[in-house]
Amino acid sequence: MKIELIDSHDIGVAVRAARKAQRLRQDDAAGSIGVSESFLGKVEKGAESVHWGKLFRVLEGLGVRVSVDIPDDAAALFAGEEQKRYARVERAEKRKAARERADE
Repeated sequence: MKIELIDSHDIGVAVRAARKAQRLRQDDAAGSIGVSESFLGKVEKGAESVHWGKLFRVLEGLGVRVSVDIPDDAAALFAGEEQKRYARVERAEKRKAARERADE
């Protein structure tokens, strides 16, 4: 089911619904995902200041997928920025591997 998210509270409702649909208690869900129960509670309440990486870990852990619908004229710019990001990640991984080989 696709729903439109307007604000952080909408994300919280989606997370809570996904957790309850799986019949998971908040503490059990948090433990299996690898976040604190406090953090999961903040997400479910729609707190506006949560760590993005942990938020996406919660979403993935509960099977919630997020997509964005961007204007057509932004699609090419998005693709270019995405390519740049992947290139930066690849360079960083190569540098890390080289450092690890040098440390051996």
